Amino acid sequence: MLNKKLAIMQPYFLPFLGYFQLMNAVDEFVVYDNIQFTKRGWIHRNRILQNKQPAYISLPLKKDSDFLNVNQRFLSENFDRDKVKLLSKIKAAYQKAPQFEKVFPIVEEIFKFDNTNLFKYTHNSLEVLKDFLNIDTKLIISSEVDIDHNRKSQDKVIAICQALNAKVYVNPEGGKELYSKEEFNDHQIDLRFHTYIPEPYPQFLEEFVSHLSIIDLLMFCDKETLKNKLNHNFKVD
Repeated sequence: MLNKKLAIMQPYFLPFLGYFQLMNAVDEFVVYDNIQFTKRGWIHRNRILQNKQPAYISLPLKKDSDFLNVNQRFLSENFDRDKVKLLSKIKAAYQKAPQFEKVFPIVEEIFKFDNTNLFKYTHNSLEVLKDFLNIDTKLIISSEVDIDHNRKSQDKVIAICQALNAKVYVNPEGGKELYSKEEFNDHQIDLRFHTYIPEPYPQFLEEFVSHLSIIDLLMFCDKETLKNKLNHNFKVD
């Protein structure tokens, strides 16, 4: 594939629209499984609207070392009980939303996935949402890429691009201070940045709340609107 475009991201749980815009903008999307889990990130949690306020929904995790990778962490022993509570919370928050009847079965499918490994659980949710959004991009698990996985940061990204024969690497705009265009150019890789531009859509609120879980967007927007938002309201430069 000429000028193959690649992106690499952590496996966020039910991420916001910008995550899927980036996925949709590239040919292959690498999801990190062999990266250290962090409690303050979005790997196991996100935000929805509850009683007209942003509220967290979090996957409860089995107690373990804070130094383990995402693919070494597991959901809690009581997750069968906890996911019922999470589904009830989402149902109560959105049962009056216009797309609830179409979207809530997708949410149920995600939560009822029968695997307690954190990475596999989150990766499955991305696959389900990707299919629902009609995104054709191939998802690749990082540990399956043939590189030296002891490499760090920019060096690791470049190695993954080379291993997958990617000529264009697209990163969220937050990486502008982390990555050097000159260094990527030295390896014949065009480094670009994706910038998400929030655009209001109807919610239960008068004042729009951006950067919520994709679930919020799905509950309020029809398929045609979703398609437009995947392909617009961002820039890559």
